[in-house]
Amino acid sequence: MNYIIKDAPQYKANLHSHSTISDGKLAPEALAAAYREHGYSVLVITDHEAPWDHSALATPDFLLLTGYEAYIRPSAEGVFDPYGPEIHLNLLAKEPHNTTFICYDSAFCKYLSSAQAAAYPQAGQQGSRKYTREYIQYFIDTARANGYLVTYNHPCWSMEDIADILAYEGCFSLEIFNTSSQRISGHEANGALYDMLLRRNKFWYCHGSDDNHNKHPFKDLLSDSFGAWTMILAKELTYPAIIEALESGSFYASTGPAITALEICGQKAHLECSPAARVVMHQSLKRTKSCYDVGGGLITSADFEIPTDAAYVYFSVFSTNGQEAHTRAYRQEEFSVLE
Repeated sequence: MNYIIKDAPQYKANLHSHSTISDGKLAPEALAAAYREHGYSVLVITDHEAPWDHSALATPDFLLLTGYEAYIRPSAEGVFDPYGPEIHLNLLAKEPHNTTFICYDSAFCKYLSSAQAAAYPQAGQQGSRKYTREYIQYFIDTARANGYLVTYNHPCWSMEDIADILAYEGCFSLEIFNTSSQRISGHEANGALYDMLLRRNKFWYCHGSDDNHNKHPFKDLLSDSFGAWTMILAKELTYPAIIEALESGSFYASTGPAITALEICGQKAHLECSPAARVVMHQSLKRTKSCYDVGGGLITSADFEIPTDAAYVYFSVFSTNGQEAHTRAYRQEEFSVLE
């Protein structure tokens, strides 16, 4: 099975960003222009509690997906606690003009007036968000039922208990990289959490994003733009094709390296990539296989034999400067039959 086809299109995407509609410093037009100029093909402007259709900013070579970021805190008034947990979820609309507001609560909607919010289609219980597993699960279920893909955002920054994260059902992907949170703490690479989900049979996908607010200039050390992204393996640059690729897991996360081919045939895996120091096939955090040049040179391909007792495998590419790329997990039942 060719999971990444050599020379097939790959569309660079930032699935998490903020504009002046909420707490970002760039207007949507400037944000879109900056990412297009930096070689991106897809952007989602996910302002806080502000569903917004930005499709008018699209061009033939640059697509904007519709979405927004929702959050739930222990405080009924939505007060930020720097020492306590909260959850942030991105809702990515499967249809470009879907701006349904999920479980509207005025205490959390700080960037739209009540009149603006009332103009949106509404779904789910309004008011009184509750920071409980039951309510959060209800929120995720409601978002999915109303045409959204739900991502779990910046788990380190959110400081939720691992047991809570592992209890949630229905998120389609985990932010394995988040540039903004990484700039804040240096702790937002989430490979260990991703593996923990897989070990509990939660086969979420994983993606990278910036979560950029642009409070610092692009060349500043703390700039939160252009640091992590998602390469989407879609047939074409159209809204339906990009959504189809996301739903099927046809993408990978990166902070630098490119994965140009990935084939798994029976128990054999072949990966091709940009020049890298090492390629790793993960079966768990305890059992991996590495491919590298013992002389210290760079490699551009790797071959692995997949053990028959591996429930799943996923692949990481590491560059010499610490940048990484990660695929989603591929289950044994996906690839164990020779084609």
